[in-house]
Amino acid sequence: MASVSLSSFCLTQKPSSLFLTSTDRSLFASHSPQFRSAKKFPIRISVCRAGPVFFRNLDADDFRHPLDKQNTMLLRVIPGLDELVKSLLGTVAEQVMLLENIGTSVLVAQNQLPELHQLMVEAAEILNVEAPNLYVRQNPVPNAYTLAISGRKPFVVVHTSLVELLTRRELQAVLAHELGHLKCDHGVWLTFANILTLGAYTVPGLGGLLAQRLEEQLFRWLRAAELTCDRAALLVAQDPKVVVSVLMKLAGGCPSLSDQLNVDAFLEQARSYDKASSSPIGWYVSNAQNRQLSHPLPVLRAREIDEWSRSQEYISLLRRATPIKSV
Repeated sequence: MASVSLSSFCLTQKPSSLFLTSTDRSLFASHSPQFRSAKKFPIRISVCRAGPVFFRNLDADDFRHPLDKQNTMLLRVIPGLDELVKSLLGTVAEQVMLLENIGTSVLVAQNQLPELHQLMVEAAEILNVEAPNLYVRQNPVPNAYTLAISGRKPFVVVHTSLVELLTRRELQAVLAHELGHLKCDHGVWLTFANILTLGAYTVPGLGGLLAQRLEEQLFRWLRAAELTCDRAALLVAQDPKVVVSVLMKLAGGCPSLSDQLNVDAFLEQARSYDKASSSPIGWYVSNAQNRQLSHPLPVLRAREIDEWSRSQEYISLLRRATPIKSV
């Protein structure tokens, strides 16, 4: 049975129905003991190699976040999960979601918005993944999401407001984030988060309890998966300031103020948040606020990508990369 998968990059609230638009909670739940406590870090972030490179034979596990690996394993041991999602999805659901996006968007190609087409092609080449179709959709909420339908070529949808908000390099980082979901096969699990929780709620009695526990586990995984895809964005941008700038603009940017935004000041916010949530009361409040949310807080995502950009793991990946112009 086929499956439909939806992932998104930007900032919206928790979904309440099966056929969703984009689903971003953009908050980081620190309630789980799996998430390490924050540590101090330098405010100035590094600038990596300027020339674009691609990663020959890049595997998803080369950049997958440890929490992504851990929580994916926890989901895989849930008995009957694959069979359940297959029973909830079918060709009708596929066609509804497919036609909804195709019918209301503009398909990007070499002769249609060629700049955006080139950004996607290059990002896919860098990550060593097949480029999906790309659509641009009129929407005032800055967002991007991915649909992966088995047996069909996946596609990414970008909202016009996101195109207006970001520079071209930042927009390519967003496309790379979405490609990260495809590279890491996140689509199936994102479908579970959106569909199985809704389905479990329909079961009388046990359904509510089952849905709550499953929802918490899936959201824990989603938070970790977003950290992985931010790493994919950095592998393409090859400059952590580009990725951090995207997160900053999504948190509180607009086109008229973009030239006044400060990446280093945004990273300083992460330290302020860490300090405010370090007390017992702050820890409790932070956990209560973030428990039902799927995405890490933008400032903490920025901190994570800053730290990874200076890690030996990332440096080793760059060393084995090949300049695109030499291929």
